[in-house]
Amino acid sequence: MPDKKVILTYSGLRELEEELQNLKLVRRKDVAEKIKEARAQGDLSENAEYDAAKEEQAEIESRIVEIEKLLKNVEVIDEEEVSLDSINVGCKVRIYDIEFDEEVDYAIVGSTEADPLEYKISNESPVGSALIGAKVGEEVEVETPNGLIKLKVLDIHR
Repeated sequence: MPDKKVILTYSGLRELEEELQNLKLVRRKDVAEKIKEARAQGDLSENAEYDAAKEEQAEIESRIVEIEKLLKNVEVIDEEEVSLDSINVGCKVRIYDIEFDEEVDYAIVGSTEADPLEYKISNESPVGSALIGAKVGEEVEVETPNGLIKLKVLDIHR
């Protein structure tokens, strides 16, 4: 079965590429130095620094493999070319939460870039998937773990 396409914006792609460069060029060298220093201390069987450094090395290598796999299956969305007729990945939206009587701005992104604290929601999340395809003025209902919520689309922009 082929790997699932990873949807990213250009900024999300840039962040992943920068993280990969940092892991390969900086973090790998740092952890190699830690391992070298721990080895110099002698007996490795009871050396906590050595064990910690080896564990950190494994985490770094695992993340490198994960990012490289993501980058092989990436589909980049150009936010400047996204149609603003309806909500899609790469656009920003202002919605009105009817229950809480508040307006909220979200960026609709792929699942890899999602960060609710930064108001970046995934197209695969309950709210994101309900909003996909909606137009300005439309109301959508979203089934969430906390129950049904109603949202009204106020604006779609870049």
